[in-house]
Amino acid sequence: MRMPRFDEPSLTEPASSVLARLGLDVPSRPALPPLVDPEGPPVVDPLDEPLVELDGGRVGVLGNYRLAGWEHARDGCRLRASVADRLYQVADGLPDPWGLAVFDGWRPLALQDELYRAAYADPDLPPGFFAEPDNNPAFPPPHLTGGTVDLTLTANGIPLAPGTGFDDLSPLARTDALEGTEGPDRAVRRLLYWSMRKAGFVVYDGEWWHFEFGTRRWAALTGSAPLFGPVEADG
Repeated sequence: MRMPRFDEPSLTEPASSVLARLGLDVPSRPALPPLVDPEGPPVVDPLDEPLVELDGGRVGVLGNYRLAGWEHARDGCRLRASVADRLYQVADGLPDPWGLAVFDGWRPLALQDELYRAAYADPDLPPGFFAEPDNNPAFPPPHLTGGTVDLTLTANGIPLAPGTGFDDLSPLARTDALEGTEGPDRAVRRLLYWSMRKAGFVVYDGEWWHFEFGTRRWAALTGSAPLFGPVEADG
């Protein structure tokens, strides 16, 4: 059986091509602020909040890992209830014809381990692209908490790839990698960042698609205590 690849399936289209075809301008947003990635504090007193399935009517669910054939991927997309509500706020606040499409949300530890091992079979890959599959409840991988979502903007329902696709393992995937350029790809990244930031999410500086709320990274960047520890899903 062939090992799944991180660049398959390609469920997005290059943002610049889509916007040119549609004759669509991207709403202007400010430049990204300086981005850092400090070490987050341990989870001490986590909230007991359930995971919920995303409402695909307001936020599209792409299901990349399931479609790619990763063994431990599951159908649908789950997030903590309050995180899902914040994501709906983002979607509802976007002007037409803009929307959101989610690559991945809550991720079981077995899938985190599967992805981590596959990525770091490449000895030249720098650390940080995939969190270590730590089962210590004080230091959970972000996706295991249900407070992390990988997503992109859509235009007329078309999921966009602004400069790179999902799980691109190159420096171009850095959230601010396009800040020294001009054009629609940079504008799409800015619109996504500021839309998510308005709802309280923080971004991982190494991946333009990766946003968190209530996690250790969120705590470090907002000066708060982490809200969510590891969580398991039923079914």
